[in-house]
Formats: sequence, C-alpha cells, structure tokens
Amino acid sequence: MKFSLYAKHPDYLSNRPGTTLAGRALAPLPFDGRLLGADFAKLRAPIGEFMALGGMMIGRDDIEPLARPFESVANFRHALSLLWRHATDRLRHRRGTRLLMGNALAARLFYGLRQRQVPVWFNASVRELITADGRVTGAELAVDGKTRRVTARRAVVLATGGFGGSVERLNEYVRPPLKHAVAFAGARGEGMTVARAAGAAVEGDHAQPAFWTPVSETGWLAGGRGAYPHLALDRAKPGLIAVNAAGRRFVDEAASYHEFVVGMHRSHETLPTIPAWLISDRAFIEAYGLGRVPPGRRSWRRLIASGYLVEADSLDALAARIKVDSAGLRDSVARNNRYAESGTDDEFGKGSTDFDRHNGDPAYKPNPCLGPIAEPPFYAMAVYPSTLGSSVGLRTDSDGRVLSASGAPIPGLYACGNDMASIMRGHYPGPGITLGPGMVFAYRAALAIAKA
Repeated sequence: MKFSLYAKHPDYLSNRPGTTLAGRALAPLPFDGRLLGADFAKLRAPIGEFMALGGMMIGRDDIEPLARPFESVANFRHALSLLWRHATDRLRHRRGTRLLMGNALAARLFYGLRQRQVPVWFNASVRELITADGRVTGAELAVDGKTRRVTARRAVVLATGGFGGSVERLNEYVRPPLKHAVAFAGARGEGMTVARAAGAAVEGDHAQPAFWTPVSETGWLAGGRGAYPHLALDRAKPGLIAVNAAGRRFVDEAASYHEFVVGMHRSHETLPTIPAWLISDRAFIEAYGLGRVPPGRRSWRRLIASGYLVEADSLDALAARIKVDSAGLRDSVARNNRYAESGTDDEFGKGSTDFDRHNGDPAYKPNPCLGPIAEPPFYAMAVYPSTLGSSVGLRTDSDGRVLSASGAPIPGLYACGNDMASIMRGHYPGPGITLGPGMVFAYRAALAIAKA
C-alpha cells in the first residue's frame, strides 16, 4: 500500500481537547487502473455524482483548473492533461483509469492480490455460517447464483460491509426514516444476519447508528446514484447558509458532514428540517459551485427545470417556492450578512474552528467561511440525511473476535470493517474512520488467526 501524508488536515472536531491540525490523515496515492489489465472492468466505479464526462475521477486540486482553464497557464496545462488522459482512456475503457481516493485504495489492494495469485470470487454472497461443536468451521455462499460450501481450516472473517447500503435495515435504527443511502448498495447486513444466527451479539448503544452526510437528489443525472454527498466543498465557503422550514439556521454549515446531519436531526425534533435548504446567491455558485452544480459562469436552466436548483429574484419569492417562512429567511440572511462584515458568527460560530477555516476560502476576509448573500437572483437546494456507512455492528474484542451475548468469543469467527461495531461508537472525529479501522482490524484478525 502507498499513501501520502496530508500537509494539513484538521480533525473534524477541532474545537475539542487533543485535536491536531495535521499528522493523522493519510491519502492513497493515485493508481493507474491500466495496471489491472482486463481486471480493471471488475473494479466498481465511484458514484456517478463524483465523476465528470462520463467517468473521469476528479480530485480536489482538479476542480479549479477544470472550472477555469483559461485563468492561467498552469490551469490550462492541468486541465488539458486531464482531458487528454481521459480521452485516450475512453478509447479502451468504460471510464477513466486515473484512480483517486478510495477507488485508488481498492484498486491497489486488488492489484496486490492479483500479483500474489490470491483467488477472488465475484458475485458472491454469504447465506449461512457452518458450525460444528460450537465452532465456526466454514460458510455456505452463493457464487454466481450457485451454492458453494467452504470449509475454513482456521477461521472465517466477516467483512461484508455492514448494512449502510440498505435503507430498510438502516430504518430499523434511524428516526425519522431515511430516503437515501449512498454507501455501497450491496452492504445489506448479510454478515450481521449470519453471525447472529450463530449466536453473535450486536453492539447498538452508539451515539449515532450510522455515519451521516447530507445529500441533494440527483435523479436527473444519467449514471448517478440519485444522491450527491455534500462533504466539504460548498457548505464551508463564504456566502451560504442552511435553513429549516422556519427559514432559520440550525447548525454551523461548515461543520463536518456527520455533524451537519446530527444538527438536522436535532432541529427536526422541533421544526421541520428534512429537507434542509442551502441558500446562496449567484455570485456564490459562480465562485464555488453548489452540489453537482460546478463553479463558473454558465446556464443552469436544465438544473432549474429539474428542480435540483431553485431560483428566484427575491428572498420572499424564494421562500414561497421552497415553502419556508419568508420573514425567517429574510432575517437569517440579514444576520448572515452582518456576521460576514464583522467576521464573527454569533449564533453557530461558523469559521471559528480550524476545520471550518481549512475548508473555507483562505483568500476571503475577515472570515474565510462567512460572506454576504446580497445580489439577486437567489438560489436554494434541498438536502436530506444519508449515510456513508453503519456504526452499529457485531460486538468484537481487540483482535476482531466476534463475541456472543455472554461476552465470550465465538471460536473460529472474526469480523472487521463495517460488520464490526465501530470503535468510534457513532462519533466522527476525522477522515477515514471506517477505512482506517477496517484495515487495522483486518490485520489484527489475521495476526490473531495465524498465532492461534
């Protein structure tokens, strides 16, 4: 595996004791998918909402050159190199082979397996665990629709992804019920189901049952999953607020995606906040983009016609179109504009933490996260709660051994990844809180199995 250290990446809860500005977050290095040969077709693509031009992955540093290629020679060269690489990729592949972030991580892991000739079965799901004398000795699988029984000489490790991709399973734990899940759709809780049948305990007393992100609905986008995760690129920028049905702000908009949805749920207990509405003016979208709307000067007629983006020439007209209280919206915008001038958000402290400022606009003064919503036309975008993965999962020990209701390890059964109850217990202190423990506890389980 190959990683780089972020030069700066504050912890998400950067106003808490013990946090750091850098040193914790690792990023997978980009991976050339062409190294996989024919196996590249087996690698699942990221959600369509995160790709451009029918399959080109875009990193954070690619957005500005692609949005404004003619603003500098460097921008033009960067954009041209990306487009040329993508064009040549599409002559041979269904999507671009320049892989970033999680897709690069998955590809490099897969490449390592292929180099070491480790057999991999595709289109496989687990039906039940096989036990003998109180020990898990194998599993029954469905592979390409055919039943296969596998005997495990040492142990079975469950790593089926938890249940973060199943709205139905999530709604057993979540209130109000969810409409969307942007985690992998195949993560339906199969590992938990077969483990419970073998006597495993589920740990569910977490602060949150899942790890949240706000999403906007992108059903109009061909090849997408129908939901765009608003992670950090728009909410932290100056000139945007989020409001509930009363037209009132309810959270620091620059907070982490998880904490933003926690704020949505908290507000929804007393006032309708699902959906919440992101409010800005045209200057904001041209500068930073909004959701799947890219930055830059262009026509947004298709997005407005689809209902993804709501446009109005006044705040009162905008409030009427999105059915929020107009007086509340006017007051919230007026307060935001005063905060933008003073540099201090007296209500929610937007821009007061290192994490907020890291995702804001460093060139904007006095607060990189606070700017006015001043000139019509004004815009609104609905966002809903969704998940990146489950926190509730199988109770394990520090080596990934699955525990029974009595707290004793079930011989021959381990779990890692989202099948295992998260060590974060429903909190989201920084990036990689599912991927990091997933790899660490897979490694610890392998060591424990080998030692046993």
